[in-house]
Amino acid sequence: MLEKIRVVLVNTSHPGNIGGAARAMKNMGLKSLVLVDPEKYPHPDANSRAAGADDVLDNARVVSTLEEALGGCSVVLGTSARDRRIPWPLVDPREAADLCLQTWQADHDAEIALVFGREYAGLTNAELQRCQYHIHIPSDPEFSSLNLATAVQVLAYEVRMTWLKETQQPTHMPEVEATGMLGAAPATHDSLELFYEHLQETLVEIDFLDPEKPRHLMARLRRIYGRSQLKKSEVNILRGILTETQKAARGEVIQRRGEHV
Repeated sequence: MLEKIRVVLVNTSHPGNIGGAARAMKNMGLKSLVLVDPEKYPHPDANSRAAGADDVLDNARVVSTLEEALGGCSVVLGTSARDRRIPWPLVDPREAADLCLQTWQADHDAEIALVFGREYAGLTNAELQRCQYHIHIPSDPEFSSLNLATAVQVLAYEVRMTWLKETQQPTHMPEVEATGMLGAAPATHDSLELFYEHLQETLVEIDFLDPEKPRHLMARLRRIYGRSQLKKSEVNILRGILTETQKAARGEVIQRRGEHV
């Protein structure tokens, strides 16, 4: 689906925004960029802001009109920050991503366009009327204007998340400890029981737990640590803390005895 989505930038005035949009696209796996009558392009600022997404810029198409940019598209969604009182289907970015998915599911060859307007004025009414859907990013009304590249990033992110879920790919990196995969392995039942024994022993030593009146303290602590789903490395850390706590407590006892001699 991602290769069927083209990002269309209309009459962009600052080349740096073109580079920023290219970077946002590449971050999210989009590759097709179409520039409609950009004021300054190509330009070094575009490559500088692209920060490694030069391939997206190199493959970008530059056309004179929006009609050329939309040629062959089955669905066109245009971004609009203002309420123009046009009775047009209005969607948020997540709904727009769902529309992209539904279009692709119906026809794997369908081309989809996400259209972004000028930095200072967005898309004109005439340009918006060439879009089947209008996308509104629900930003804070007191400061609703988004940078062009930021708007591209928001929509590209939603499209990618929708695609990952559809293809049952993970939406987050697996948890890996810096020390390697061993640290990410869950603690075994045996190691947890040894930890709880060690914890109880330490709490008794420091007079935090009265074995004659335990008041369900250990049961509550088991629930707390159980919710945490401790890893092997984490149990080792906790037991290390308990050992040092015991050493400190025993050292204090010895010091007190020495004072009374």
